[in-house]
Amino acid sequence: MKKFVSITLALAMSMSLAACGADSSSDASSGSQSSSDAASGEKVVKIGVFEPATGDSGAGGKQEMLGMQYANHMTPTVDIGGETYKVELVYADNGSDSAKAPTAASELVSKDVSLVLGTYGSSCAMAGGPIFGEAGLAAIGVTCTNPGVTAGNDYYFRICFLDPFQGTVLANFAQEKFSAKKAYCLGELGNEYDQGLIKYFTDAFDGEVITDSFPTNTSDFSTYLAKAKDQGAEVIFCPVSIAYATQIIKLAASMGLEIPILGSDTLDSNKVLEAAAGSDVQLYVSTFYQEGGSPEFDEGIKA
Repeated sequence: MKKFVSITLALAMSMSLAACGADSSSDASSGSQSSSDAASGEKVVKIGVFEPATGDSGAGGKQEMLGMQYANHMTPTVDIGGETYKVELVYADNGSDSAKAPTAASELVSKDVSLVLGTYGSSCAMAGGPIFGEAGLAAIGVTCTNPGVTAGNDYYFRICFLDPFQGTVLANFAQEKFSAKKAYCLGELGNEYDQGLIKYFTDAFDGEVITDSFPTNTSDFSTYLAKAKDQGAEVIFCPVSIAYATQIIKLAASMGLEIPILGSDTLDSNKVLEAAAGSDVQLYVSTFYQEGGSPEFDEGIKA
């Protein structure tokens, strides 16, 4: 049987369950709704949603957006200075691309939002962060765990743990759970999230670490997994995007790979679980939220 164990590091907000609320493609309707609200005299507070609706991290961005939409559903209004304001989400798609992130950030600034939430993907958070800083607009990261997101930016905050902690926990887990003395680490070349976590894992791992980086848009990981097996790795650590993780997990299943695979918070996704379904792949990930921690919350977000 496939094994899937969630190492609960912190309880922030659920990103992996279905929720009610507007679709992430509601950008245009959001703008027209604002005009309608202003015309009717209704007071509105706009919160920017800086997330990837498309690209490699699109599935992760959707998870975060569902969490935000659920929160908006539960708290549709807010009282400020004795007056009631409608809370409205305004979306900007950063496309999972650090080159596009500044444009998406500028779009939210131009729409006069009062606060920004996001983004999934530390690289995009770091690329868009200076735009928010220059505008004096506060942004709150939900799962962007790289320390560089908030470093040097007085306007970027976060509610999640940091990668030095996450990488250390996973390295310790590899040694305590499997008595591993040799680890194989695989990440995307140039991806600050992947490479940062691999560094922190390596620093904390008491043994030999073999590290490889694959070019962006790689679609065949057979050489990398074969190397991990041939080199005698006892665990594989791959803190990659959901899109790459599903490919790696499916390939590992087809190869009958018996080496446990450790993933970071990005692998805590239904799509990754579906890729492993029905196989003998041993998959272990770190996560922000574990279902069952609050039955009332679980029931609410599923509704």
